[in-house]
Amino acid sequence: MARPLRSFCLHRIRSGGGGAAPTAAPPSICGAKEAGSSDGCGESKSLKGEEDEEAKKKGGSEAVAVVVGRKVMVAADGGSEEARTALHWALSHAVRPCDTLVLLDVVRGAGGNGKNRRDPRGCQHLEAMRSICQAKRPEVRVELSLAEGKDRGPAIVEAARKQGVSLLVVGQKKRSVTWRLLSMWMAGVKGAAGGSGGGGASAADYCVQHAACMALAVRRKSRRGGGYLITTRRQRDFWLLA
Repeated sequence: MARPLRSFCLHRIRSGGGGAAPTAAPPSICGAKEAGSSDGCGESKSLKGEEDEEAKKKGGSEAVAVVVGRKVMVAADGGSEEARTALHWALSHAVRPCDTLVLLDVVRGAGGNGKNRRDPRGCQHLEAMRSICQAKRPEVRVELSLAEGKDRGPAIVEAARKQGVSLLVVGQKKRSVTWRLLSMWMAGVKGAAGGSGGGGASAADYCVQHAACMALAVRRKSRRGGGYLITTRRQRDFWLLA
């Protein structure tokens, strides 16, 4: 009477043959798999630990890189309509959450003590513009700054250079063709006379042409909307419909 098979495993199958010597049983496949999996698990754990450490190091460096932002400066111009237009454009198109927005205005020298520079009562328009920033982009850091100078253009350019600004945005007024031709002629006369060249052109044009960083002059295409006109060092009145 045949005995029932208790289990079926590949390494228990023997070759038939009457008097043939029994062959050595091959190692268990299950055991080999278990041994290989255990060794592989140890190696994978060590590799995973190394990868985690490298990821932490990379993550730390990336976090530092994200925190560091640029400085974007907007010329306040006494809180004029053109300055507010430049501010709205910068908040919508140029400023990132990690950037610092600097609101700068230029005042004339106030004698030896410089009282006008430190007087907060003369910065009501800067505080009003700061309120616009906090309402529209509360995550952006805002700084207020005052610079002394006789001419607005050179004073703004110098302040941007000292503060390490990456982008300078200035509001621009709509000028007629006659005024532009006259300003160009005055700038040429002053340059021929050996002047600094800052009094002929407008402050916005001077900043665009002489700033060490990227500088943009911004104005609305029309009062009803219709986008913005952007002037750079290479292109004038580029229409941005936004």
